[in-house]
Amino acid sequence: VQLQASGGGLVQPGGSLRLSCAASGSILSIKDMGWFRQAPGKQRELVADVASGSTTNYAESVKGRFTISRDNAKNTVYLQLNSLKPEDTAVYYCNAVIMSYRFPLGKEYWGQGTQVTVSS
Repeated sequence: VQLQASGGGLVQPGGSLRLSCAASGSILSIKDMGWFRQAPGKQRELVADVASGSTTNYAESVKGRFTISRDNAKNTVYLQLNSLKPEDTAVYYCNAVIMSYRFPLGKEYWGQGTQVTVSS
């Protein structure tokens, strides 16, 4: 099982990006899926997550600007980033708790990280 993230890049303040993260492998089901970020010199922090029942949770700093969603048929989680600010600059990591044939009770997985840079 692995997570593959994509969609980062360089964007001007006020701009938008869409991140995607697809899970692949021998997956039975996926529980929670989410996005974290880590800026230089700072700890990794939760940005948003979405439960299997579609309940969402956001960090206060991104509420109203970012939207998390998931496509269960594609085992994919998305993060729409709008009204981006320079302080959103970070490496963004996707995260998921996945039940597989090897780990039927679930295991946490991380994607490889994708850089988001907000700068004029």
